[in-house]
Amino acid sequence: MSIVLTDFARARLFPREPRRNTIQDCTPEQFQHHLNTVAPVAVLDGYAPFCQLHVHRNWTSTRCFAAPITDANRHLLRSDYEARTREELPVLVRWFEGFEPPVANFLIAILYNREQLAAEGTLTTADWGVVGCLYTAEPEETPMTPITLMRNALGVDEGGSGVPLDRAAYQRSVEFWRTHANWRG
Repeated sequence: MSIVLTDFARARLFPREPRRNTIQDCTPEQFQHHLNTVAPVAVLDGYAPFCQLHVHRNWTSTRCFAAPITDANRHLLRSDYEARTREELPVLVRWFEGFEPPVANFLIAILYNREQLAAEGTLTTADWGVVGCLYTAEPEETPMTPITLMRNALGVDEGGSGVPLDRAAYQRSVEFWRTHANWRG
């Protein structure tokens, strides 16, 4: 099996201007090499048949990407309308500022198969492409944010994958993200 880091994921996980809330101590090439040479500790089913999650022990100093909202940190929450790319519509997002989460125990690479990547406009000869990565304390998937589930249901033209909205998955997402937030460094 071969894995490639997509341009979409590269820009988000390894931005030109390094940020503390992205992958640390590792180049894009080293990250891709690790995924292709070190067996994951687990492979989880993704949200659709074309998606897999490869769970790796964190070999970097990358910190957990989400943390519980508490009375002690609620004042650090910020929000704004943002788009991930120039083509996407801005959506409401929230995050912590001035917050120091723990180092993640796991990096969970989110992979799409070659056929789905092609359907979304990314051609590759690799079997799988990294479209994102979760930095977590536990070796399990963190639910997608509600807006990501909605964007996926809107289709490829709106930056999604075309997977219909799953009401139960959406409710699980709301329950998690109601009490958690991402952070920015």
